[in-house]
Amino acid sequence: MTNYFHFSFFSERFRVFLLACVLLSVAGPSAAGEGATRTITLPEAIALARKQSVDAASALGQLKSAYWSYRTFRANLLPEVNFSTTMPSYRKNYSVYQQSDGSHTYVRNDYMSLNGALSIDQSIWFTGGTLSLSTSLDFMTQLGGGKAGRQFMAVPVVLTLNQPIFGVNTVKWNRRIEPLRYAEAQANFLTATEQVTMTVIQYFFNLLLARENVTIARQNLQNAEKLCEVAESKRRMGRISENDLLQLRLNVLNARSSLTSSESSLRSQMFSLCSYLALDNVDELIPVLPDEVPSLQLNYDEVLEKALANNAFSYNIRRRQLEADYYVAQTKGNRRQVSLYAQVGFTGSDNVFDNAYRELKDNQVVEVGMRIPLLDWGKRRGQVKVAESNREVVRQQLRKEATDFNQSLFVLTEQFNNQVNQLHIAIAADSIAQRRYRTNMETFLIGRISTLDLNDAQSSKDDARRKCINELFSYWYYYYQIRSITLWDFAAQTNIDADFEQIVR
Repeated sequence: MTNYFHFSFFSERFRVFLLACVLLSVAGPSAAGEGATRTITLPEAIALARKQSVDAASALGQLKSAYWSYRTFRANLLPEVNFSTTMPSYRKNYSVYQQSDGSHTYVRNDYMSLNGALSIDQSIWFTGGTLSLSTSLDFMTQLGGGKAGRQFMAVPVVLTLNQPIFGVNTVKWNRRIEPLRYAEAQANFLTATEQVTMTVIQYFFNLLLARENVTIARQNLQNAEKLCEVAESKRRMGRISENDLLQLRLNVLNARSSLTSSESSLRSQMFSLCSYLALDNVDELIPVLPDEVPSLQLNYDEVLEKALANNAFSYNIRRRQLEADYYVAQTKGNRRQVSLYAQVGFTGSDNVFDNAYRELKDNQVVEVGMRIPLLDWGKRRGQVKVAESNREVVRQQLRKEATDFNQSLFVLTEQFNNQVNQLHIAIAADSIAQRRYRTNMETFLIGRISTLDLNDAQSSKDDARRKCINELFSYWYYYYQIRSITLWDFAAQTNIDADFEQIVR
């Protein structure tokens, strides 16, 4: 079972901060206005982003496009039934006719015809040819000139084979490439979904940090005003210098300016998150600090294994290798073109419809076509060499990309493993900085330290709290970044998958 550590275990400061986030919903800059106030947790923001964000819709659109492309490829492997017809075709014109003595004359044509054909076509994936079974019926009637008459021609059944001999078998190559392309699209969709999570984490923690900055600025202003009041009394008694008093007055002005700037930034970050989540009618959005994170230590070999098994990069490498091989095979096949065309069937004709299907005669056609260049000045050989060179370039690129992928994944794994320790340190530093600031305030009130020391303690306190939130953000960002690459949930030890058939509907 996955272990989780709680911030409260390390520092009571986070419980105080969480309470401040809730109190800020009442005392915050937007509380005075009318409108809806909503508290949102990180899991809720992630769920909304995956469902409603523009990035999620874009990822879904790309998945649907890949899905229907794959469906089209699969449909091309199945028999296709086609019906074609012309009804009617009417012609009244003159055409050239050569007589028995060799002279030419013009003959008047005046006729109407109708025809229809039904065929079943099937591609043969292991040979690259096409096999067709068809039937057709033609009708023609002559008009005008006292030659009116009609005639039917029936072709009850015809079996046709069209087979290239040496050309590349495109269907066979597509059967190897297209499944990889669709698997790559599926993995890209899952990765894009995790990247949506990474984006919303950025917006969420930007808002969280903006609210904390408002809390810090408001507390600093209260402290500055309190210290300034005490300093005014001390100055009247001559226990503090004019320079220290002026410095404290300046601190009050700076604190007010900082509060105004922080409130403006808060409104901006809140609008950004609401816009990304497509939330309407929300005047104030209050993020809740995550109070627990999974305590994980990842093994690089395991991370690499999951990434190579699930990431779109693996499918992309195999697809590009096959495509490079396909282009080489295609250029080699284009050096000569030999095709076989064979047709076997029956045909009949008569003036009466029924008789056209009687006393049928066989109909056979066999053709072998060939086109071999005798002199092309090395053009086709050069095309083959170009394709082979491009294939070698692709192999080198893929080798480099694989190395870079492994290295970046190693660095990311190390960063994640170190981030837990960084978070522990940030929590402890925040607690110490808070205690130091409170101690320095008490010491300043009795006149034992200067305003410079107090300002330094305040800056350290503020920086420590911001760093704590930033370290928490880095942890979750690294975590989902690794999920987006491996498509594996290391906390739940489950594969990240989806019902793609249901999603695309």
